[in-house]
Amino acid sequence: MRRYRFSLLPLVVWTCLTCLMVSAAAQTLPARISDEAFRQMILDFSEKGGQFQREWMSNEDSLQTVIPRLRETVAADGVYVGVGHEQNFTYIAAVQPRLAFVVDIRRRNMVDQLVYKALFELSSDRAEFLSRLLSKKRPAGIDSASTVDALFATYAAVAPDRDLCEQTLSAVMNQLTNVRGIELTDQDKRDVRDLMTLFFNSGPTVKNTANWGDTVPAIPTYVGLMTARDPRGQQQSYLATEENFRIVQELQRRNLVVPIIGDFAGDKALKSVGEYLKGYRARVGVFYISNVEHSLNTAELFARFYSNVQQLPIDGSSVFIRSTTVNSDRRLEIAMPPRATFFRSVLANIAETLERFREGRLTYKDAVLMSK
Repeated sequence: MRRYRFSLLPLVVWTCLTCLMVSAAAQTLPARISDEAFRQMILDFSEKGGQFQREWMSNEDSLQTVIPRLRETVAADGVYVGVGHEQNFTYIAAVQPRLAFVVDIRRRNMVDQLVYKALFELSSDRAEFLSRLLSKKRPAGIDSASTVDALFATYAAVAPDRDLCEQTLSAVMNQLTNVRGIELTDQDKRDVRDLMTLFFNSGPTVKNTANWGDTVPAIPTYVGLMTARDPRGQQQSYLATEENFRIVQELQRRNLVVPIIGDFAGDKALKSVGEYLKGYRARVGVFYISNVEHSLNTAELFARFYSNVQQLPIDGSSVFIRSTTVNSDRRLEIAMPPRATFFRSVLANIAETLERFREGRLTYKDAVLMSK
């Protein structure tokens, strides 16, 4: 027994030293990225991009189901990498990374991320953020202590204001181009207006119907996403509490949420993120990949993606957040018990997944089956 306990000592010492090294390495990440460096990162890390259907917001009705386990399993002070829309802010609020990258093949998605960045920076609290996003004048009776349900219920009774929409649009453009010095093309500027107009016309009941139409009733509205609850009954969206909002707001104000145009199977974006992080000896704690693997529909593209993932520094606690649908599970012939959501959000250990890939034993179905 003494020999056994003694033999564990080097392992314990090594583990402690490793934790200290990781913590020290994370501290070397910049606490703030300058405007010039932020602009340059977007340019240098981005690829040409490609075509994919325009989506205005998340359609994943299950995205909060993994948040309790994320908070329990993911080590603190890591780096977040994600794809898509505002759902990234909810995950960022949950894991509180030191730095975040949103990598998406669509340039329009990068522009949408910049619009949200400006709204975070311009707003004093959640109520003002919603006022600007929805183009509705802030009513009396709501403040930083208001519940997210109360915020949306109050704004539901307020009509959108065209003058406020134009004022906010002007403020967003000024914040991005004059304050932050970001160069936007004429198309980018039209895309900024499109996003603001969408929320002006549809309000908080807007939902992502670009890909699904109205054939899937479970696709949530924006207010549905913001007021949803996790399996423990807690509201976890980035607007659920003032604390969640300020976590994301502070990262945005310090240029620590970096939107990049990139193909998961491309030859630049993910590799550039990996090289940058290795320079600081930092590691990716969470990689939200949604259901992008479903679009990597050849063995070559699938292998390119995982070759890119291998360029990201990780540790044993690093996880994928993966999404599948009822339909995709059925096509993969994966038997699933009945569930209330159309999507299924799951976690998978990145290191274990990469081990299977290096052994030549990983398909998309394997990756899904490894996820819980």
